[in-house]
Amino acid sequence: MSEVDFNTLQSLGLAQQSTATNTSKSNSDLGQGDFLKLMVTQLNNQDPMKPMESGDFLGQIAQFSTVTGIDGLNTSFSEFASSVSNDQALQAANLVGRRVNVPLQAGVLTTGGSIDGELTLPTSSPDVSINITDQAGQIVQTIPLGTQSAGPVAFSWDGKRSDGTVASPGLYNVDAKARIDGQNFELDTQISADVDSVTLGGLGKPLQLNLSGLGSVPFSNVSRIF
Repeated sequence: MSEVDFNTLQSLGLAQQSTATNTSKSNSDLGQGDFLKLMVTQLNNQDPMKPMESGDFLGQIAQFSTVTGIDGLNTSFSEFASSVSNDQALQAANLVGRRVNVPLQAGVLTTGGSIDGELTLPTSSPDVSINITDQAGQIVQTIPLGTQSAGPVAFSWDGKRSDGTVASPGLYNVDAKARIDGQNFELDTQISADVDSVTLGGLGKPLQLNLSGLGSVPFSNVSRIF
């Protein structure tokens, strides 16, 4: 024999005895003790004219050890993933009531409040500006930021229209533009928002931060915490 043969063992009544010991186990679900018993039985009942070679014997032990090791690794990884998930949940819960920067192209203007954020310049620019538009696409205010060096550039809109009147509370689009090497480029923006609550993700799903007036975003999208 070069491997454990259940048909042979069942004919000897040995596999049946192993099954009776633990009715919850199937013939393909062996513990280490079961495996060793079967190996001893195999050695005792092998053909004396064709004895098992040491290489075959060691190979079977190695295969069993590999499977056992993988099962242990899967269990350890599952426990580790659960621990990381719980740790992230605690960290995210601490964000409730705080402000974060997330990649959005719109912000919520509250009564007496402002829309704040930042953009990132890939290189210096002599002309950077922010256009604030309402939901109808009309420009409410243009904020000139002038010459800026490469890197993050902060901006803030105080809620006033270009004519000096105060805009109504609500959702406004934020469009960032920069002139680089004679060409105009649109830039992505990071908008500051308040965290209202946290939604724990299920299996394979990320934690979600629920932002005031802006919906939910993955926790991993947060670039800055205030």
